[in-house]
Amino acid sequence: MADVTIIKYNAGNVMSVMYALERIGVSYHLTDNPEEILAAQKIIFPGVGEASTAMKSLVDNGLDKIIPDLKQPFLGTCVGMQLLCKHSEEGDVECLGVFDVPIIKFPKTEGFKIPQTGWNNLYNYNCELLNGIKENAYVYYNHSFYAPLCENTVATTDYILPYSGMLQKDNFYACQFHSEISGDVGEQIFKNFMNL
Repeated sequence: MADVTIIKYNAGNVMSVMYALERIGVSYHLTDNPEEILAAQKIIFPGVGEASTAMKSLVDNGLDKIIPDLKQPFLGTCVGMQLLCKHSEEGDVECLGVFDVPIIKFPKTEGFKIPQTGWNNLYNYNCELLNGIKENAYVYYNHSFYAPLCENTVATTDYILPYSGMLQKDNFYACQFHSEISGDVGEQIFKNFMNL
């Protein structure tokens, strides 16, 4: 049995997640089969791409119906996090609604490039996935849309304004940054996730 199941859908960056898991000795299974996802021990929901296209892929495979009701530890990254929210301005699409917060585009602001691309720090931790990670740790971002601060925010990042670097609700954990390419910090997040 694989230690973790990676959800396969129309979003990139799956290989980076596979390599990150291999580096910490975790076996994985890549699937878009609802029955296999329901039976998984732990689930990673990665993503690079455009929200409405990725959401359509989930709907086409019936995954939009099962993901919000999953009970096992679940980790979404980047677009994977955004699709767990209620609505995205990117493509004006209704998303999975696990987190009751919209995804909105960064406002055009002098001196700031959109997308935010590069390393930025996290602060105000309140999440077991960040155990063993020093406050203000740096992680890698590449995004134009963000989740505002809300009751499910468990780590904050500033870019133009403060926003949710991480969200958590029950068994659902989500990172706006790319944990799979965030060096030692990302590796520790994956280790902590596997130890849940």
